[in-house]
Amino acid sequence: MQLKLENRLYSCFTPIFRRQHRKDHTMEMDMWWGTLGSVRPFSNFRPEKDIEDIQTACQQKDVKTLVKIMTNRDNAQRRSLAQAYLSATSKELTVDLKKALSGDLERLMLDLLLTPDEFDAQRLYQAMKGLGTDEETLLEVLCTRSAIQLKGITLAYNNMYKKDLEKDLEGETSGDFTKLLLALLKKETVPGSVDQDVDRLSEELKDEKANASPWINTLTTRHPDHLNKVLTRLEADIGQPVDEALEKRFGGFLSGDLQLGLTTLVHCIQNTAAYLAKRLQSMKGGVVQGVLVSHCEDDLLMVRVAYLRETGTSLYSTLQNRFKGDFQNALLALCRAED
Repeated sequence: MQLKLENRLYSCFTPIFRRQHRKDHTMEMDMWWGTLGSVRPFSNFRPEKDIEDIQTACQQKDVKTLVKIMTNRDNAQRRSLAQAYLSATSKELTVDLKKALSGDLERLMLDLLLTPDEFDAQRLYQAMKGLGTDEETLLEVLCTRSAIQLKGITLAYNNMYKKDLEKDLEGETSGDFTKLLLALLKKETVPGSVDQDVDRLSEELKDEKANASPWINTLTTRHPDHLNKVLTRLEADIGQPVDEALEKRFGGFLSGDLQLGLTTLVHCIQNTAAYLAKRLQSMKGGVVQGVLVSHCEDDLLMVRVAYLRETGTSLYSTLQNRFKGDFQNALLALCRAED
């Protein structure tokens, strides 16, 4: 079952993977909400009918109908629906949803009305809000998004919170970890030599004193295909996985965040879907909701494959066992199907 599913997905989506590597700006933006997602555009989308159904459902607190509509429309359709709802009723859709819903389900439905940029910006803001910082969520967003996407997220953050994302990251973190986060935020693709990059990182591992700069500079300025070649060669040279080498190299008490950041970045470069699948294994509500909303129209099918490979259990079944009620139904609707 697992092997058949993987083969079917990889063979079906080979043309899509090729398209993802095109440098065309428009193509990259389109692929953010692409064919590897579990949520697709609703073929019989009629905003006027949805508005009528939502109004009735909000009055009767018919949660199932609200979940069905919100999880069976893609992001563009939901945003179009919100605009049409305001024009038809002179009320914000979010206001009526808040009256009919509560708790985790309310937050999930409201998250679905945000643009992709806005949702990731919100996740970054919440990761830094209040006491303490959620470094893992910061890294998830910054490591899995492209340079173009991060520009949109930065703009959305500044517009939503009237704050500067770069300054907030500087204020919430310190040292080399801050340098890594800012390099990720402003990542760019600079041509380089695989041989020279491998030699540079290999030499750093041999030096007496650990130095994060070669790692940060290399891992945030090269194309993912180039970096995969570098990491594969480096692992062959040092005789161990790069993440293990980094854990040993930057394993001191004061380097915990940096170690987490570098290993997370390596995992994302090597296999983003596998990294997200491991994130989901915690089954923490906020993590699950964040990954599903972020990736349900992007690449959740590949995350489902990776989850099945990692755990031997489908993501759909795990969600069924972990969550309950209407919130469970909403998460299952985003996940879409059993594998």
